[in-house]
Amino acid sequence: MGEPEAKADTNSKEGEHGADEHSTAHIFQSLAVNVLIAVTKAVAAFFTKSGAMLAEALHSFSDCGNQILLLIGVRQARKPPDASHPLGYGRALYFWSFLVALMLFAGGGVFSVYEGVHKVREPEPVEKVWLGLIILFISILLEGGATISNIRELNKRRGKTPFFRYLGETKDSDLIVVFGENSAAVLGLSFAIAALLLAWKTGDGRWDGIGSILIGAVLIGVAIFLARKVLSLLLGEAADPEIEVAARRIANETEHFERVLNMVTVQQGPGQVLMSIKVAFAPGIAIEDVCESINRYEAKLRKEHPEVRWVFVEPDIPFSKRRPEAPAP
Repeated sequence: MGEPEAKADTNSKEGEHGADEHSTAHIFQSLAVNVLIAVTKAVAAFFTKSGAMLAEALHSFSDCGNQILLLIGVRQARKPPDASHPLGYGRALYFWSFLVALMLFAGGGVFSVYEGVHKVREPEPVEKVWLGLIILFISILLEGGATISNIRELNKRRGKTPFFRYLGETKDSDLIVVFGENSAAVLGLSFAIAALLLAWKTGDGRWDGIGSILIGAVLIGVAIFLARKVLSLLLGEAADPEIEVAARRIANETEHFERVLNMVTVQQGPGQVLMSIKVAFAPGIAIEDVCESINRYEAKLRKEHPEVRWVFVEPDIPFSKRRPEAPAP
């Protein structure tokens, strides 16, 4: 016979917490900025014949597509659970975020490196440098503003967690992807400005190609970081440690709970956590008391951490107290 199991009501209020509150303002802001920048960079690349400028234009166009993919992911993650997906669609955002990382690697990084190598092998003089520099400086101001906005959003969500630690631990893949894109754009623009100036001052078009290669290297590095982070979430990463700490503390405070035997948490999407816990109960209590204790435990945990959308509580006894199995006849 299987062990008895008491489960939480999985029909939690989908609209109150979790993915439905997941803001997309930072994505729309970055999309608007990148559309404007991409068009101006493309015009500048045409007139200046700069490979670094072309790499930056392609980078911005790629970012526009990436942000559209993120918006699709956020929309899908908000779908409520149904018969075919009883735990919801929260991980859909991680899938689309992973596609963004791949596009950033191939569409931005690899092509920029290819274009840079071509410019180094067959250098061409840059033209209308003043136009390119004006557009690059305007772009870096716009991208810098978007990056600062991302940092403010990160600071708001991370609380007291150190900034770089939060980047490695956060489950908000869309915010990390947008921040990675914008910060890479600022660094890439700095390289583009330096490359364009050096190519103009020295008259050597190979500097322009070197700038394009450096931009591509930055994009590839950011893409690899994002892909590793999002892949971990896609495979089923544990929820924030503070949730497990709170779950154990509340278990210790719950009547009839003797001790926690085992616990597993899984991040199902932004603001969506599944938790399974096996608890040893005090001996000799009635099944009604067991159910009431579990219900009180679930209510208190959800009140403190609304992102815990599914809770599965299994009553058990410690292995040391289990009765020996009867010998086979």
